[in-house]
Amino acid sequence: MSLESEADLPAEAPLPGALPEPLRAELVAFRRDLHMHPELGNQEFRTTAAIKARLEKAGLRPRVLAVGTGLVCDIGDWGSGRPALALRADIDALPIPDTKSDCSYRSTVPDRAHACGHDVHTTVVLGAGLVLADLHRQGLLTRPVRLVFQPAEEVLPGGAADAIDSGVLEGVGQIIAVHCDPRVDAGRIGLRAGAITSACDRLEISLDGPGGHTARPHLTTDLVTAAARVVTDVPAIVARRIDTRAGLAVTWGRIESGHAPNVIPQHAELSGTVRCLDLEAWRQAPDVVVAAIDEVANLHRAKSEINYVRGVPPVVNDPAVTDLLRDAMTARRGAVSVEGTEQSLGGEDFSWYLEHVPGAMARLGVRTPGERTVRDLHQGDFDADESAITVGVELFTAAALLDGAS
Repeated sequence: MSLESEADLPAEAPLPGALPEPLRAELVAFRRDLHMHPELGNQEFRTTAAIKARLEKAGLRPRVLAVGTGLVCDIGDWGSGRPALALRADIDALPIPDTKSDCSYRSTVPDRAHACGHDVHTTVVLGAGLVLADLHRQGLLTRPVRLVFQPAEEVLPGGAADAIDSGVLEGVGQIIAVHCDPRVDAGRIGLRAGAITSACDRLEISLDGPGGHTARPHLTTDLVTAAARVVTDVPAIVARRIDTRAGLAVTWGRIESGHAPNVIPQHAELSGTVRCLDLEAWRQAPDVVVAAIDEVANLHRAKSEINYVRGVPPVVNDPAVTDLLRDAMTARRGAVSVEGTEQSLGGEDFSWYLEHVPGAMARLGVRTPGERTVRDLHQGDFDADESAITVGVELFTAAALLDGAS
């Protein structure tokens, strides 16, 4: 991936904090190192150590979170009494293989990959922290900033809850984040006030009953049929019990039952997700979904055990903080660099922070301009145009400076 040249930047930056070339190159190397050594949620010990070492090299004092991975680092004058601006990154990877064949920095860990861009998010917050620390030394940072490197975003209900319990929001007035978007060109961000992601929960179901011969299904609980009816009927029932505008969707990812073609099994298992666009509907979802499963199971004389794993609510961007990100990006690269974006059905545990303080998440463009192939998130061939690192760093530093001047 090629880096942007200085000619791609505005001739006169309206704010200090542009990313210097040596640091730009260092951050690309840092991101590639993370990409080669992905770690799963709550196992990010190497990643945490690498971030900590670089911040300490800059004279900062990062603190590892109580869970043992992830860390926070404060910059600026925390004695001023002003609420801080928090910059959040997630640091974990996914349990999938890296399938890129022509990449010098592909994952070296079998069945592990940074296929959601968390290595980019981490590098952006690290780079912003290093730039802001330098601005603070120059007396140019008027509001304190906290860097939050959060573990286990991919593990429901998300590592954000543990980070909050560790006190990362104490003294914080606003929080911002970015998420890689392979549908948006590098050099641009996508913004949306209000809900930008959806709620996401997990379903795990066991169905049990007396098995038997397939010649006599009337004498058994036909678990295969029962499981099939749960798969097809539950989404339809739920869709009629929640306002359709809420976008509540039950989608299955796994179904297992039986071992022989002429034996009706005694046990079946299903698992899937519940996604929802609306916060209030998400709060109603467990009762509605569980009732629908029980109804269908009972109709087929199957005993059901349901593990409804609460996940994350939607990320609901605060309008004022969204405007701050818009103003910051405009100050760096002009209004043309900001585009509207739609609400996705993906889940993000950044939403837990927004239950406590106002904040906003921007979609960070990582598609190389002109590239037709979209390397989607959570796919083994995902990669990012590394010029997005510069964009993210300068977005965050501008947001800290503009907010401090307000």
